[in-house]
Amino acid sequence: MSNSIVAQEYRNNTLENTHEGIICVVNDKKEIIYQKGNPNQYVYYRSAMKPIQAIPIFTTSVFEKYHLTNREAALFTASQRGEKYHQEALQSLLEKLQLTEEQLVCSSSYPLNEEPKEMYIRSQKSKRKLFHNCAGKHLGIMAYARKKGCAVSGYEREDHPVQREILGYLSELSETTIDKIKLGTDGCGLPIASVPIKNMAISYLKFAAPDLIDNEKTANAVKKISDVMNEFPEIVASHNFICTALLEDPNIVAKGGAQGVYCLALKEERISIALKVLSGTELLWPILVKSLLEKFNYKNKETLNRLQDIYSGVIHNDGGKVVGHTEIIL
Repeated sequence: MSNSIVAQEYRNNTLENTHEGIICVVNDKKEIIYQKGNPNQYVYYRSAMKPIQAIPIFTTSVFEKYHLTNREAALFTASQRGEKYHQEALQSLLEKLQLTEEQLVCSSSYPLNEEPKEMYIRSQKSKRKLFHNCAGKHLGIMAYARKKGCAVSGYEREDHPVQREILGYLSELSETTIDKIKLGTDGCGLPIASVPIKNMAISYLKFAAPDLIDNEKTANAVKKISDVMNEFPEIVASHNFICTALLEDPNIVAKGGAQGVYCLALKEERISIALKVLSGTELLWPILVKSLLEKFNYKNKETLNRLQDIYSGVIHNDGGKVVGHTEIIL
């Protein structure tokens, strides 16, 4: 299989790393308007699937019943980094939903960001399941299972009714029949889906243009998900992370996943981008997404500047000296 080069890294002007990738951009007619690599190649969503996995809970009255705030609701879509505001929101969500930490199947974790992790360890606190990067998603699935009258235990199994329902929503949004969706197990223990990257882009297109969704209940849930992600971008990731930098722009819906997967959609332009850096690196995301937005003449310079601030492509050594640069190839 031959793939396309999307980036090259140079140290002292000598090529050091080459990154291959797949990129697919679709318009609101679901036509490919730009591609690199094979648009039919299957790609696992990883955490980029979280907005789709959140659809069931967003179709319910759980928010009103348990008096959830939009900040707390954003955790259902989040890959949170363990900042104090994440910890507080997760604890509040757990208590309001009347669930227990022991019910979570994700593993125990320290906060991921360096500063809260260091403070947490200095306080001699133990790892917690609640602070796992994906805990918010798990809480949403558990709460929906209970609302639906299903057993909460076993919510991680592929044959659990909620997982089958999520698969249905994925099929609807990605326009991939269920028999063509490939399943694996994600790092947090839940089922994770793989679809052709073109269909991945189509699924995110619906978050920017929910009018393309025939089912009104699904469309309303998708719009609410987009709204809370844009309202609380720091909950979805944290400061100095690409998801937050993009979601601060109300025109963009975006979410990344492990191993180099990134999805975003532009509301005004009604286009969607799905990409995977095949080396699995996430470091290239800001400069690669910025280059793609510039390719399509994106107007919001503040968004482009935020991406530039996260990673400009300049390579530094441990002492901060400039030792190389990155070139994006589109």
